[in-house]
Amino acid sequence: MRKLLFIFFLITINKSFADNKNEIINHFEKIDNLNFKFEQNINGQIETGNCTIQYPKKIYCKYNGGSNKILVSNSKSVVVKTNTGYYRYPIKQTPLNLILDKEFMLKKINNMEEKIIDNKFINYKFIENDNEINIFFDLKTFHLRGWQTTDIYQNLNITYLWSIKTNQILNKDLFKLPLQY
Repeated sequence: MRKLLFIFFLITINKSFADNKNEIINHFEKIDNLNFKFEQNINGQIETGNCTIQYPKKIYCKYNGGSNKILVSNSKSVVVKTNTGYYRYPIKQTPLNLILDKEFMLKKINNMEEKIIDNKFINYKFIENDNEINIFFDLKTFHLRGWQTTDIYQNLNITYLWSIKTNQILNKDLFKLPLQY
């Protein structure tokens, strides 16, 4: 009897995981863009702001605070601009190259085991191009809720999303890279 109950328990868990994965994939496939508020912790430095993601590989983030910091990707390059600095990187050298690639993420999720965290989040973890990436989805809504990355320089970046809106009408110029002063 115990063995039968244990087998039933394992079948129920596996079915639940498969259901979660299917729900996430079905939900994520329908999203062309996301708009959200965020909190980002990079090696202990916390910043907040608003972001818009347009798949594939475009993002615009305006940070709160006096530095007028923005982060923009046009799918080829990422620019971080503040009052005092301008930094431009090929997107391929950043974890955003993977996080902002919906098709890549869908393939990864489809082939990975999930982990339930605090009965609130579904987590998928993978390592790609020397970047360790954890992606988190809401267990009830299946919305993307954030990510955690460790890059090749061992920088830890934790980003949490809320007030998520999907498939909004976007300004075409939103993802134009800002000029360097």
